[in-house]
Amino acid sequence: MPENLIARITINPEVCHGKPTIRGLRYPVENILELLAGGMTVEEILADYPDLQKEDLFACFEFAAKIAHVKSIFKVAS
Repeated sequence: MPENLIARITINPEVCHGKPTIRGLRYPVENILELLAGGMTVEEILADYPDLQKEDLFACFEFAAKIAHVKSIFKVAS
């Protein structure tokens, strides 16, 4: 497994309105995570999107883990 997976996640204001995407392609990280959360397996996603690689999906996991790694979460409004 490549150690620098996070480098596969790119942010470019010209691609998908600046959302984090995979390798500058038009696959937002949030969409891939939603597919996984919805029950799709890594293999199913790779079959549906042949230009993605397994490491791309692991990069999404790493990106999500880094985003979720916070010291505190405060409720702002209900």
